[in-house]
Amino acid sequence: MTLDPERCRVNSLVELPGSSPVEGVVRWDPVHSLWNGAMLAASLLLAPLLFSWGALAACLSLTGVTLLLGHSVGFHRRLIHRSFDCPLWLERLLVWTGTLVGMSGPLWMIRTHDLRDWAQRRADCHDYLAHRRRPLADAWWQMHCRLELECPPSFDLGRAGRDRFYRFLEATWMAQQLPVAGLLFLAGGWGWVVWGVCVRVTLSVSGHWFVGHLAHRTGPQSWLVNDAGVQAHDVPWAAIPTMGEAWHNNHHAFPGSARIGLYPGQSDWGYGFVLLLERAGLAWNIALPEHLAREGKLTRIAPEHGHEAQSGAAAMAGKA
Repeated sequence: MTLDPERCRVNSLVELPGSSPVEGVVRWDPVHSLWNGAMLAASLLLAPLLFSWGALAACLSLTGVTLLLGHSVGFHRRLIHRSFDCPLWLERLLVWTGTLVGMSGPLWMIRTHDLRDWAQRRADCHDYLAHRRRPLADAWWQMHCRLELECPPSFDLGRAGRDRFYRFLEATWMAQQLPVAGLLFLAGGWGWVVWGVCVRVTLSVSGHWFVGHLAHRTGPQSWLVNDAGVQAHDVPWAAIPTMGEAWHNNHHAFPGSARIGLYPGQSDWGYGFVLLLERAGLAWNIALPEHLAREGKLTRIAPEHGHEAQSGAAAMAGKA
């Protein structure tokens, strides 16, 4: 695979004349706020009363599966960054699994991600998009509000936006929990439903915010993205729970790469799953750092002791 500058572009966003990520108003988002609030309330009020080890096991198992197959591989590495190719039926299965995480529908996820990605690459952006506020304020903003920019960009979601299945998931993303809830009820009753749906969604949504907040505030860094107003940090303790997504400094440096954990000891289960798909003949054209045209866009800073970039990242470090 040759160097490809398109692998690192913000795929769905169309910058219009005057588009700016700076000026805007944060407003309450009733749909996501009521959903996230209901999941949290059920987790706090009902989960302790209905606890069982089986319900906890169901919660943790489903959390791991949906975050790995759905959020990390389906939503982020395939649908948003297109860092590997796969059959359409498999992409749809992975994206459906990502919808089960419970954050929102796939088209909302693309827009939200790409707006933040575009904004953080600019010289400055709104505090909402940079996670600059204190934790409680940022948590309220990210999980219960939306940002309305005065001069927003436009979006062209391409094939994903025209896909009838994805449009169906977008319209029914909350209802997608119902078949899962039905199976959980048959397996273990209401305790399994509360832990397997409400607690799982609460853990996933709040965990996604918390790691994202930390990843833009503090932590180890190996790269700086030249001219970007917001730099990323790694969150090492969250590597396994996020399936490798917590190596966020690496991701800002090589956003089109299917591999996010680039250094020895950096666990990346998402990339491991992509490799399993490749061995099964279900994934190809897998983008890695050495395939991305990043010369002149990065500044290499001192890595942690004992960490040396593996082949692709090391080659890019020499060019940056």
